[in-house]
Amino acid sequence: MSHLVNASLDHFFKRLQQHAEQTGKTLLTEYDEQWLSPCQQGEADEEGMVEWKPVLQNPPVDFSSMEQALELEIHPDLKAFYGRYFSENVQACTEHGNLELLQCWNSDDAVRLQQNLIGHVLMKRRLKQPVTFFIALTDEEDFILTLDNESGAVVLEQVGLQPQKQIAANVVEFVDMLQPLDSD
Repeated sequence: MSHLVNASLDHFFKRLQQHAEQTGKTLLTEYDEQWLSPCQQGEADEEGMVEWKPVLQNPPVDFSSMEQALELEIHPDLKAFYGRYFSENVQACTEHGNLELLQCWNSDDAVRLQQNLIGHVLMKRRLKQPVTFFIALTDEEDFILTLDNESGAVVLEQVGLQPQKQIAANVVEFVDMLQPLDSD
């Protein structure tokens, strides 16, 4: 199914770039010479902002060390989700509300992401809850969207608590429902 996740992400990022073109809002992020990315396009402007665009990872982020550390097979949809593009986090909306889709900015960010995902899984294990992996932040404080590692469903979860509501049956369904928003 990871090829379907890739196709969904490709379609979403194409819609993101079309949205930017249609609204006349360039995809911009703050330039940081200590935190460079293959996503950056050109030089920073006078306000310290740099244009960016999603860039395919080559090679994709490798999750084998994380799987070994957790002694857990990670759902292939999660690996595809975080292993397709380098990108800034993206503002989007669904019928359920606004969210920030989490992505990896560069290879170092991918390492940091995996460390945070490991911490999340260890918390879930300590609380004797099913393993989930975060993929998006919501506008609601302490609520995140996660991927259930067992079923592959995307669920709404309050940090530290069991998932409350299924948002989508899988990552493909979730990504396909996203509508890009301006990143003001």
